[in-house]
Amino acid sequence: MQLSTRPTETQPLKIVALGDSLIYGFGDPEGGGWVERLRRQWMSPDRAGHVLYNLGVRGDRVQQVAQRLEVEFRHRGELRNQVPDLIILSVGVNDSARLGRENGRNYTDFATFEVEIASLLEQAQQLCPVLFVGMVPVDEAKMPFLDCFYYNHADQHRYKEATRLACQQRGIPYLDIFQKWMERGDNWRLRRLSNDGLHPNTIGYQALLEDVMNWDALETFQHKSYSH
Repeated sequence: MQLSTRPTETQPLKIVALGDSLIYGFGDPEGGGWVERLRRQWMSPDRAGHVLYNLGVRGDRVQQVAQRLEVEFRHRGELRNQVPDLIILSVGVNDSARLGRENGRNYTDFATFEVEIASLLEQAQQLCPVLFVGMVPVDEAKMPFLDCFYYNHADQHRYKEATRLACQQRGIPYLDIFQKWMERGDNWRLRRLSNDGLHPNTIGYQALLEDVMNWDALETFQHKSYSH
């Protein structure tokens, strides 16, 4: 089914970014997060910038993003396009949190998460092409968050691997931020997290923006779309 007119040189892409606080940009009062920073770059009148909608909601888990995905998508048409050309997803860290204590139950049971992330990806793919930006590793020493949410690297790794594999199985490009940031070392990583130990700070979001902009999958999608 043809969902939208193909973009041309004169028609910028319409992109929706859906997810949790990492999409919303919480922790970056200067730039508003990586999505907002990218949106501003594309807003310059002297370049054919794309239209980018930030649809991040703090605290969202996969189930909440899935519940609002299609409605958000259907209501973000602009100009000649009736619906967006690309969905960028970033969600899952809140599902991994343990409730009440370090060994409490995960906010979303792992088996349930595997089913829900698969469903979300398939739902999104039925609408348009999809890209997935992975989660940022937390500062375990700063836990718990809000005195009740215990995030840790072991659970984060488990949930992000499930997401990465689900994306791989469906041909969805996945940007493994967790692995990238862990490989850069503790000093580099901890300097880019807010005092709450969960959200990136201003330089953290700038680093995220650079990771996204250097991502082959985003560049490939733009070139492929403009070549039609």
